[in-house]
Order: sequence, then C-alpha cells, then structure tokens
Amino acid sequence: MADLLYGRQPVMEVFRAGRRTVANCWMLDTARPDASLEEIKAAALKAGVPVHGTDRHALDTRTDGANHQGVVIETDGYPYVDLEDILAHKPADGVPPVVIAADHVQDPQNLGGLLRSAETAGVSGLIIPKDRSAEVTPSAVRASAGAAEHVRVARVVNLTRALEAAKERDFWVAGLESVPEAKRFDQADLNGPLVLVVGSEGSGLTRLVRETCDYLIRIPMWGRVESLNAQVAAAIALYEARRQYLVAAAK
Repeated sequence: MADLLYGRQPVMEVFRAGRRTVANCWMLDTARPDASLEEIKAAALKAGVPVHGTDRHALDTRTDGANHQGVVIETDGYPYVDLEDILAHKPADGVPPVVIAADHVQDPQNLGGLLRSAETAGVSGLIIPKDRSAEVTPSAVRASAGAAEHVRVARVVNLTRALEAAKERDFWVAGLESVPEAKRFDQADLNGPLVLVVGSEGSGLTRLVRETCDYLIRIPMWGRVESLNAQVAAAIALYEARRQYLVAAAK
C-alpha cells in the first residue's frame, strides 16, 4: 500500500535513510530560489525518482490540506522489521542496547514523538502491538520530523511475549508508571541492555505488561499536572540511561 509523505524534513530523511522505494515526487513551482527544495530535488533525481512541478492547490488537495511545505512524495509502506532484528542489534559504539516498547499508544502524534526521541537517543528499535495501537503513518512520520525513517520498528501480535523474548536475550524490562512503588528514574539502574515500556495516553500500562516488567520507574512531578506525555517521559528516561552509561564508562 502506497504512502504519501510530506514536509521537507520528513521527505529528506526518506531519501537519506534509503529504506523505501519512492515512486514520485511532487514539488511546488516557485520563482524564488529555495535551497531546501533544491536539496530534495537533487536527492530525488539521484535516486531516479521523477520530480513533477505543481502548484500549491494541487499539493493541498493531495495531502487533504496538511502542512506539506511544498513537497509530497509517493512511497511504498513503512518498512517494519522482525522483533529479532531489534533484539539482536548491537550498537557499534559499545553502548548497551536500549529498546522502547509502546503499550498501545494510539495517537500517531505521540508515536511520532516517541520515534523522534528514540532516534536521537540511538535506540536499537521500537516495538508496538499490531492491535489497538497507532501505526507508522504519514502523520506519525511528520510528527517525528522524519526520524521514523531511521528507526527499526517491529509490530508484534503479543507485546507481553515480546518482552519475555527480550528477557531471554538478557534485557531488563522497565515500565514507566507513576505509582508509589515505582523507583525514581534517576535512582534505578538503567545502565545495561534495557527495554523501556511506555504506556498508553489514558490508562498507562496494561496489567499483563506491567506484571511482565522487572521493575517500574517514575518521573517525579512538582506541578499540578499528574503526568508527562509518553514522548517526553520516554526521552527523560532514555537520556538518564545514556547518562548512567557515560558515568560508568568514565570510571
């Protein structure tokens, strides 16, 4: 099934990642020189993709009025990977592998934010369930600023079984949950092979997933709002894991 991706940064990342087959590129005809559009055009032509000049109305129609920033591409679907591809990945720089598992995150914007946090923190991949979960749609790619194109994403039938498989590969599984019994994130040992589980927007972790976690971690709140959204909480925990590794490596 074809995807229509839009936005300058996401489109450019599609060409940089080289994981998709791009069939067509539609670009806004403009009299003014535009460096970023020219960069995309050059990348498309280098990849053998036909570039079609068009007007803003046509691009608006193609994207249902989305903020396309003057460029739209037609690609094949998102290149999901197998769970094993994620669990077997070893970062080249010796950093312990870290994986995110999203427990029924249903908003594509939140999934896109998770993908962006995952890519910037150098995770080995992201795991999502096939049912009752957002997929990596064009809107999720847009929300990730194109980071989704560089992240391994596996869709699994049963998230609990996927976490058990990770444990068999010597990963520790930590669930983000704002409950009294959870360890404060900066007091938990996050330095090592880790699966960080993030819950859904409304109900958090499901019961079986929570019970499968080796331990729970929480991020303390000082304001009136009870919790952070999934992408912000994940980013804080991911960078704490990286901080702990850097501290241990420096000793």
